[in-house]
Amino acid sequence: MRIAMLEDDRSQAFVLRHCLVVAGHQVVSFDRGLNLIKAAEIESFDALLLDWNVPDLSGVEVLQRVRNELASNIPAVVVTSRNAEEDIVHALKQGADDYICKPIRPKELVARLDSIKRRDEGPSNDDVLEFGSLRVNVADRQALLHTTVVSLSVKDFELAVFLLRNVGRMLSRRKIIDSVWGPTVAVASRTLDTHVSRVRTKLQLTQEKGWHLGAVYGHGYRLERLHSAR
Repeated sequence: MRIAMLEDDRSQAFVLRHCLVVAGHQVVSFDRGLNLIKAAEIESFDALLLDWNVPDLSGVEVLQRVRNELASNIPAVVVTSRNAEEDIVHALKQGADDYICKPIRPKELVARLDSIKRRDEGPSNDDVLEFGSLRVNVADRQALLHTTVVSLSVKDFELAVFLLRNVGRMLSRRKIIDSVWGPTVAVASRTLDTHVSRVRTKLQLTQEKGWHLGAVYGHGYRLERLHSAR
């Protein structure tokens, strides 16, 4: 990917650039938000990596302008030392696809960027989703664990398929509901939570089995693989 990085701390920028270049990405660095916005008007980037605290425009302000003035849906990750829940929620509401608190773990950063980039490639149309002992045949609407059929309701199955097609990606509640139930259907938050809980239990999407399916600061859910699922 060609990544536009906003970071005014030179040592931090060096570390971030190094881990991204080692992962095979191209990085264009900016230490001022206005300069990044000007570049985004005429150049093409695959993702934005935005530090919150910079001298002129904050990373969140840059994101607001990219979303509103440039009408761009480019994947964006906000990176900052702020870890208060209200800050995270604010960044997500302004259009961030993900949020990483410092100190940054290089492998996690690369994985998060790769994950949000995949969302622009469209959902997978594969008929079979397979992760270790978990196999989901989308066409036949059948889920198996260790060759044993798992009984799922219609919506539980559709929710499972949607989550498995978006592993590693943060999904808002609205996005999940629109994709599984439809944009015109009113679904209570508690109802969604119940379906997620059932899917987690029935498909063993637990830490013991190499998965983490959890809420993201009240914004939505993320399904992650911690290691090879057994």
